[in-house]
Amino acid sequence: MKTTARKNKRMVLLMGLALLFSHLQAQENDSFYTISGIVKDAGSKKRIEYVTVSAVGTYIGTITNEDGEFSLKLSDTLSVAEIEFSCLGYYNTKVPISKQNSPNQEFFLQPQSIPLKEIEVVSWKSALDLMKIAIEKIDQNYSQTPNLLTGFYRETAQKSRRYITVSEAVVQIYKDSYRSNTDRDKVQILKGRTLVSPKVSDTLAVKLLGGPNLAIYVDIVKNPEFLLDKEAVNLYAYKLEESVTINDRPQFVVRFAPQMIVDYPLYSGTFYIDQATLAFTRAEFAMDMRDKDKVTSIILMRKPAGLRFSPDEVSYIVSYKYQDGKTCLNYLRNQIRFKCDWKRRLFATNYSVVSELVITDNQKESPMRIANRDSFSNRQSLSDKAMSYYDSSFWGAYNIIEPTESLESAVSKLKKE
Repeated sequence: MKTTARKNKRMVLLMGLALLFSHLQAQENDSFYTISGIVKDAGSKKRIEYVTVSAVGTYIGTITNEDGEFSLKLSDTLSVAEIEFSCLGYYNTKVPISKQNSPNQEFFLQPQSIPLKEIEVVSWKSALDLMKIAIEKIDQNYSQTPNLLTGFYRETAQKSRRYITVSEAVVQIYKDSYRSNTDRDKVQILKGRTLVSPKVSDTLAVKLLGGPNLAIYVDIVKNPEFLLDKEAVNLYAYKLEESVTINDRPQFVVRFAPQMIVDYPLYSGTFYIDQATLAFTRAEFAMDMRDKDKVTSIILMRKPAGLRFSPDEVSYIVSYKYQDGKTCLNYLRNQIRFKCDWKRRLFATNYSVVSELVITDNQKESPMRIANRDSFSNRQSLSDKAMSYYDSSFWGAYNIIEPTESLESAVSKLKKE
């Protein structure tokens, strides 16, 4: 019986490896075309960052970078006639596409505002009442079945204003039903690359909470202990602000701030809640920095003896997308700014670490769970799983977040070093 069990386990492992290999091989060999461009405000002509770009009729998508630029890779086997742009405060815009689309086009979005007279009269007793009802509706607003997401993750570290590390990866994220907790949620690195400054003085000696597992612990809806625990809501004061639109859907805007002192850091920020479904669609928030020792105890995983660490900012953006009657994870961003100095030194050095992840595809039918042995651990760094840096063709048919001009320049300098 034990021999049979071992054989069965070995067969399951081989099948899993074969499926992963075939998936990677398919991505590498897929014939695809690329739609690229810059998204701008139709009035001011300013570039718009963090615009969701979707291939209509699919789960494929990406997001614009801080320069408003994007590229979207589509398989030749797909019949995609339009792409759609959606962004907080703008009308959704659909644009017809073809394989012959010229690169680096300009796409313009019209600002959208909701006049005060059109704002729905709020029947809630209070903003807290609205929050509690929205929390109660999480089960029905988000997926009740497992999903296997594909995403692109990028992590950069800067010393003062100079980049010292750039790490990127295509990841798969197994998310169990939103009715359950995050115990079975896992992240797996499919393909990654990293570039590190060779200067010894640039070595970042601290290990911070984060990495590709951002997709698990910053999913505030799936991980309610972060902000949306039924008891935690009582720690905050809430206030309704003027409504806005996301994805052409009116949103309640709820500002929040700590109203109690506890033995761990709280947050302040803004929730966006869909007026029709009461689903949480976006959150922008930052850790309360008044007690830096509390913040350090949460975000600092490891540091060498003798190094003094002082956090200045820990902020987040998390957004969700409404599709096929459910609201699903779309984009995550985390920025941590801090100072480090060795004892006896006169000056501290400023550092900034930015992590972001965009969901580029979603496999809803019979998703395969990620085994523990293949999952990314909080004890690891992305560089443990990544190769050295290659050229832009490294990603093949995978969708990514386009690098900004400043990041491309930094990568060029680090390669020369």
